[in-house]
Order: sequence, then C-alpha cells, then structure tokens
Amino acid sequence: MKQAYEIFQEIKPETALSVFQYLRDEQREVYKATLASLAKERRLRPVFIQRKPVAEQIDWMLKNVKWRGGSEVAAQVLQLWLLKAHQPLLTAFLDGLGIAHDGEGAADDLPDTLDAKKLKSTVAALVKQFDPEVVAIYLRIFQTQKAGGWPELAERIDSAPELRLGAAPPEPESAPAAEEAPAAEAEEAPKKKAPAKKTAKPSPGTEA
Repeated sequence: MKQAYEIFQEIKPETALSVFQYLRDEQREVYKATLASLAKERRLRPVFIQRKPVAEQIDWMLKNVKWRGGSEVAAQVLQLWLLKAHQPLLTAFLDGLGIAHDGEGAADDLPDTLDAKKLKSTVAALVKQFDPEVVAIYLRIFQTQKAGGWPELAERIDSAPELRLGAAPPEPESAPAAEEAPAAEAEEAPKKKAPAKKTAKPSPGTEA
C-alpha cells in the first residue's frame, strides 16, 4: 500500500503541480499552513520560503512532499485536494459501493469488506467519466483509510492498467537538499584560522 509521499513521487509533474496550484488559488489558508508545516519539518522559518516567487514556493513544497519525512503533510494535502476539488468523483465512488457519506465525499462508517463486483463496475465507470490519474490517486488515498487497506481494492488497483500511476521512476527516499538560508538568517560558524606556514631554516654551513 503506497504512502502519500510515494504517490507524489509517481504522479505526473503537471498533476502534482495542479494540487498545489489549486491550494494557492482556492484554499489560501491551507496553502500557507502547508508551507509552514514543511518549513518546520526542515527547520526553516516559513518567511524564508514565503519570500520566494510563487513558482519557487510550489517547487520547494513539491520536493519536500516527495520524501518520507513529508509524508504526513503529503497525505493531508492530497486528502483536502480530493475533498475540495474532486467531490463528484468521491461521491460517485461511495454511491457506487453503497457507502453512506455526507454528500461531499466524506464517510465516517467504512465497511470491513468491499463488494468486488460493485468495485469493478464502479471503478470502470469512474475512469470513463474522470481523469484516470485522479481516480488512481483517490483509490490509493482511500486505501489508507483502513489499517492494511482492503484486499479487494488492492487487487483492483494492481490489475487495472488504467490505474497505474505514471511518470518518472520513483525518486530516492532521502530528503531533498537543504535550503540555504540567507547569511543574515543563518548562524555564522566561527572561522578557523589557517595554520601559519613555517619558513624552512637554512642548514648550518649553507648560504642563506
């Protein structure tokens, strides 16, 4: 079962960009909170990132939700993006499986098992009606809502080519290179003096 940071590693760059662009345009407070959370994770002051142009802010956040340390924030971002930007997809999925919800795609009482036939037909209908990659992202996020996920859903995700996430190969799990804070904000390390060079003394009996 993929974690949120792994989903960000595998989706198309333009899809990942659209997630943060949506937050910037439509959910400004969430965008600011996300930036602040990621900055805290990297031990940076949020203002250091906020001073960058918007394109650079988003690029920085995208890099930081692709590593394991940013997975919790990545999950929150994807969940909110799906709930706010893709409600029709979510409600269609829940309705197809007969799962009660609040009308906006959130369900409190999830079943222990999923009907495999309903799941297959519902997913087939979703990929025809919506962007297949968004469907694939939602199904993977939905899978994380139950400890260990649902085996029926895992089988459907693994067996359907249209549900493969697909861009470049996954990036390394190591953290992205740390941002260098401006000199005014970074603590200055004490400078070490270079050892003085010793002048070789002439041997006795030789000319200086």
